[in-house]
Amino acid sequence: MLVCALGDLTLDVVVRLSGPISVGADTESRIALGPGGQAANVAAWAAALGARARFVGKRGADDAGRLAQGALAARGVDVVGPSEGRNGVVCSLVSPGGERSMASDRGAAAELRADEIEASWLDDCDHLFVSGYALMREPARGAALGAAEIARVHGAAVGVDLSSWSDIRHAGPARFREALERIAPDVVFANEDEVRVVGGPLPGPAWILKRGERGCSFDGDERPAVPVAEVVDTTGAGDALAAGWIVGGPDLALEAAARCVARLGSMP
Repeated sequence: MLVCALGDLTLDVVVRLSGPISVGADTESRIALGPGGQAANVAAWAAALGARARFVGKRGADDAGRLAQGALAARGVDVVGPSEGRNGVVCSLVSPGGERSMASDRGAAAELRADEIEASWLDDCDHLFVSGYALMREPARGAALGAAEIARVHGAAVGVDLSSWSDIRHAGPARFREALERIAPDVVFANEDEVRVVGGPLPGPAWILKRGERGCSFDGDERPAVPVAEVVDTTGAGDALAAGWIVGGPDLALEAAARCVARLGSMP
């Protein structure tokens, strides 16, 4: 099985705080540096779970881009797409309880154009995962829609993650929903806030509703979360869950999410 994931490949700086931030002073923290980005995370987890995986997107031609690409390739992911400009960087602040908040700079990823997509990247794809960040605005929106059309010609299923309720609100919920309707996904991954902001579920696709520690609804099949000894970092847990579902269904999805939250960082 080949899973292709279209969207961002970022360089992530994950900061796990020991306690509340001491404003104007130092706060003891554990800090990790590595590759990230929703599409890249899904590709990395798909590879770790036994599938072939390919990342499709635009990355920077700078040191951050080269570092992120090398680290993703080292995880068994084929990386394709243009390289130019400044790579995206995300700073993730993780509370002592594992909850995370992100400061995101998407860099070159938001500038992927439809005419930069090569059909050969998708001609053997079984499932195309599209990060919702790519649907927020042009030109990446057009690239995502074009890639989905190419993938479907070759018989691939298409999944979309809604990604971020705050970004959907900033981009315009009606415009985002229109793009979602045009892409006509077979499956949508979302949390409750994202579903609310986008105006409720679209008819047709399966809806995978992520509820964190309360588990997940797999198109109405309610499952509890897999227990973990300690929640270290929730960054990327939804991406691990999406990859697990694509590769092996609900059980593997929940297992992958549990593996993710038990470690620092978004990738296996």
